[in-house]
Amino acid sequence: MVFPFRGRPGVAVVEVHGVIGGQVSIPVYARLFDSIARSKRYRALLLDIDSPGGSASGSEVLYYSLQKVAERKPVVAYVRGIGASGGYYLCCAATKVIALPTALVGSIGVIYLRPVLEQLLGKVGVEFSVFKEGRLKDMTGFWRRPTSEEEDKFQGLLSEIYDNFVSVVSRARPIEESSVRELATGEVFTAKRGQEVGLVDELGSFDDALEAAAQLGNARPRPRWVRPPRPFSARLLGRVGSRHDTGHLIATELGRLLSGGIYYLEPSFMAGDYRHQEG
Repeated sequence: MVFPFRGRPGVAVVEVHGVIGGQVSIPVYARLFDSIARSKRYRALLLDIDSPGGSASGSEVLYYSLQKVAERKPVVAYVRGIGASGGYYLCCAATKVIALPTALVGSIGVIYLRPVLEQLLGKVGVEFSVFKEGRLKDMTGFWRRPTSEEEDKFQGLLSEIYDNFVSVVSRARPIEESSVRELATGEVFTAKRGQEVGLVDELGSFDDALEAAAQLGNARPRPRWVRPPRPFSARLLGRVGSRHDTGHLIATELGRLLSGGIYYLEPSFMAGDYRHQEG
């Protein structure tokens, strides 16, 4: 028996669930997107997004990887829960953005987290001796508060990164840059409101997004999930291993936050959201 449509390319589906730089490993997902861009098995890519964002630089790495995919085949972003900050940054690489009406989008902005442990270290009797060349070399040090000059330097750095985010949204969406700045307060919107202001193209379900990707790519509306390989320990230990990995991820993410960093991240998720590690 002949199956004439058996080999017809379908739609690659990649789930971007969790914090970018946490559950969403930047090098792993960049390789996934590169393989999809080159593969003839897929005529379109559907991004299934449920992410509050994460690392600013990591979001940009994945954004450029997605742009390479978009140069060869259509990309549709589907926001099922939250597509905020860096999560929305990834949407800007898509041809079309579809979301559930109650999904959250936006949070266009940048935040810098720097712990200041000066008082804590003083209470436990720990002092730091710092030897440096370069007047501002230790401006990110957690052992003291920044000076007024350093605060101005930080603000200038954040303003430059913020301008980049605004520019990316303005180029991707049919919105003037001045209007994007009015939206770029860091707040989140429902997808319904996001559609009204131009951040979302259509309201719909996963099946609607899959159908849109298939039509744009002239492919069968058959999802082909492309996922990162599971670590050997997780495959061997199952859910026990998954919980172990969850604890490891929490410790890793908290360590990263305590060391400071620049994030495209909805602040309520600063300690990471690990719901998806339990499934």
